[in-house]
Amino acid sequence: MPNLSIKIGNTTFKNPVTVASGTFGHAEKYFNLEEVKKLGAIVPKTVTLLPQVGNPPVRIWETPSGMINAIGIENPGIDVFIEKKLPSFKKIGVPLIVSVLGHNPEQFVSIIEKLNSQDGIAAIELNLSCPNLGHKTLMAQDAKATEALLKKVTSISKFPVIAKLSPNVTDISEIAQGAEAGGADAVSLINTLTAMAIDIRTRKSRIGNFTGGLSGPAIRPVAVAMVHKVYQAVKIPIIGMGGIAKAEDALEFIIAGATMVATGTINFVNPRASLEVLEGITAYMKEQKISDIKDLIGCLQK
Repeated sequence: MPNLSIKIGNTTFKNPVTVASGTFGHAEKYFNLEEVKKLGAIVPKTVTLLPQVGNPPVRIWETPSGMINAIGIENPGIDVFIEKKLPSFKKIGVPLIVSVLGHNPEQFVSIIEKLNSQDGIAAIELNLSCPNLGHKTLMAQDAKATEALLKKVTSISKFPVIAKLSPNVTDISEIAQGAEAGGADAVSLINTLTAMAIDIRTRKSRIGNFTGGLSGPAIRPVAVAMVHKVYQAVKIPIIGMGGIAKAEDALEFIIAGATMVATGTINFVNPRASLEVLEGITAYMKEQKISDIKDLIGCLQK
């Protein structure tokens, strides 16, 4: 068997396949499934400091080769997550990457402080890039703000820290460099692209939040290009995501420079997609006689 293990910070994952935050819920339906234990990691839905009810409907609209969502990070808050969700995650036996969002740096710090008192966490992903919260500027649209936040968080976090970046910027590599300068152990990209759908009869947006985030296969070529651009700009690992539906898609990301890959929208269509991606990567490596996944990362030829 080829070696599929990868490392982020001081944490080793047995393989490079995980799921994108927001597409696996809090994994309640998967807790007792043996197959889920094959994944390299699980990333549950983003959690905030306080409970959030999310955005008004309509929250999801299907598009050609994708969907627009504007859920608005509906979640019970970090205290309830720690009390009621985290214990069940620990029982699965799969490394847990906790996705968190603060509405300001102080909230991020408060969330990290609460998580520092826990065990059974492999890493923390800072969601700097949710486009559905009504903010004029995202943290991940400002390299200096990203660097400043990462410095605050990494100085206190006992877990590796991953910065999730937005594609809705002029140059995503500059933001990634800011995250790296701030001490991030890895970056994950891309999040959704800002999008809109209009009802031509009412002449109103089909999304309750007016705009939402486009995900799915439609954005994959953009995501692959951005992963490669960031790979050339930073030395820390990249978790690549954006329209991965099968192993061939994931392999594009890895060859472009991703150390780890995450399935997202496809999980709603095929709950086994992440496992099929893992199986396909393994089969490809055997076929190509590649003994270590590290030899595949960033091997794009020009």
